[in-house]
Amino acid sequence: MKNRQIAELFERLADALELKGESVFRVNAYRKAGRVLRDLTSDIEVLHSEGKLKEIPGIGEGISKKIDEYLTTGKMSKYVEATEGIGEELLDLLGVQGLGPKTLALAHDKLGVMNLEDLKKVIGDGALARLPGMGEKRIENIVKGIDLFEKAKGRMPLGKAVPIAREIVEAIKSEKGLKEISPAGSLRRMAETVGDIDILAAGARRLGIVKSFTQLPFVTDVLASGDTKGSVMIDGETQVDLRVVKRAAYGAALQYFTGSKSHNVKLRTMARAKGLRLSEYGIFKGAKKIAGAKEEDVYGALGLSWIPPELREDRGEVEAAQSGKLPALVEEVDILGDLHVHSSYSDGSSSIAELAAAAKKLGLKYIAICDHSKYAKYAGGIDEKALARQAKEIDELNERLRGFRVLKGIEVDILRDGSLDFTDHILEKLDIVVASIHSGFRQNVTQRMMRAMRNPHVDVISHPTGRLISRREGYEVDIQAVIKTAAETGTALEINAYYDRLDLNDLNAKKAKEMGVKMSIGTDSHGVETLWFLSLGVGVARRGWLEGKDLLNSLDADDLLRRNK
Repeated sequence: MKNRQIAELFERLADALELKGESVFRVNAYRKAGRVLRDLTSDIEVLHSEGKLKEIPGIGEGISKKIDEYLTTGKMSKYVEATEGIGEELLDLLGVQGLGPKTLALAHDKLGVMNLEDLKKVIGDGALARLPGMGEKRIENIVKGIDLFEKAKGRMPLGKAVPIAREIVEAIKSEKGLKEISPAGSLRRMAETVGDIDILAAGARRLGIVKSFTQLPFVTDVLASGDTKGSVMIDGETQVDLRVVKRAAYGAALQYFTGSKSHNVKLRTMARAKGLRLSEYGIFKGAKKIAGAKEEDVYGALGLSWIPPELREDRGEVEAAQSGKLPALVEEVDILGDLHVHSSYSDGSSSIAELAAAAKKLGLKYIAICDHSKYAKYAGGIDEKALARQAKEIDELNERLRGFRVLKGIEVDILRDGSLDFTDHILEKLDIVVASIHSGFRQNVTQRMMRAMRNPHVDVISHPTGRLISRREGYEVDIQAVIKTAAETGTALEINAYYDRLDLNDLNAKKAKEMGVKMSIGTDSHGVETLWFLSLGVGVARRGWLEGKDLLNSLDADDLLRRNK
């Protein structure tokens, strides 16, 4: 759990330096360190004790010394120095879309803004609008950013909740008497953010299971502990609730605590119409219990086939189950490759060989290396010469690999006039071209994307709405027009599986499917530790009613290359 603590220190250190106007390269170095540590699956304390900090991809001499200092002394002097005179609440405001470090620094210096309430006050009395460079549109965007900022508070990204839930389930699944265990709630439905993490278990020794849960080594506080329920805090900030039921009621309880509320209301209404009563304890006809141990039996008693958790949002899934028209949702086993991965050629922390080995270990058959193009200087964008060197390295690596293939690709920037960062002569040599917008979010985004899709060498549009769940609404884009153009040109749209993007989201993915558009899942990984994000992308795809045939990732490498040509 120290991984996340130190990652947050580096991220906050970067925020503080950005607020003070430090070099963007120094700021990005600390952000990269935070990202590497947050994504690291090995225990940083173990690596430290073994003297292996410098072996972590992306962690150099300077960063390793700071990690060593923190693990040895409990503090990081650089963090103390950088945050001197800056309150934590002020740093939090860098998460407000539209504000920006320069504006926030000005508001802090000239208006004494220290926290969110201060910011709201200077907006309300017009003081912020009177600062240099501010205008009505800018203020309007900051107000929208505050609304998004407040909505995100108290919610956890799916990509942070999943590893915690998996770790807890793994830690207690061997407890004596435990028969069943599963995440529940919005996490089981793979919603993009969750509140508390809910876990449901079944077993005869319920008190013992709860006790085992509350005594896990990474629990920082026990909020409640009883015969059938336990509630704890992880890292002092994440609440996890465990409920243990009898095995005969596990299916009904799992259905009930998975939700969603609207889905459950519809099921209870159906039950009443059939003269039945549905609750977390089972489904009853009068006093007689007719189902409860298995979810499938609960749905079956209502005349429905089992509905996958990801679909339980009352968006037509009940009606589809009634008519036998539920889709055969894509499964992780259907996914043969990751179509958006960054290497150390640009801003990644892992070599191509390391990425290939890790992806093969996960059971994939191929990955596409799509480093940033030269326009993205802030992300180490590569030029034509570096791309040629990379292609040569990939060819040599593929000659040695067995049962796996590395595809040559690029994440090419869509420039402000809609042209691409590389010429067609360069792009036509690649196996896959992923085109993205990284600047000018309010400058003719829709038209730029449509122009890019009409280029015959563009295979995929990456993160099509540009949103960041925790802090940014995204581009000013007509997504319906983008989907329509994708259908016309045969361009795939990406489900970017990075946990703070998940873009396209489930609703837009469903729209794209209905219009005949193929989609592509890419983890946007910048190192081996985040290739598992592919499972988050599959979660979005399933929530969007996608089947294997809707995704480029279900094609083998040869079929994918034939399609792209």
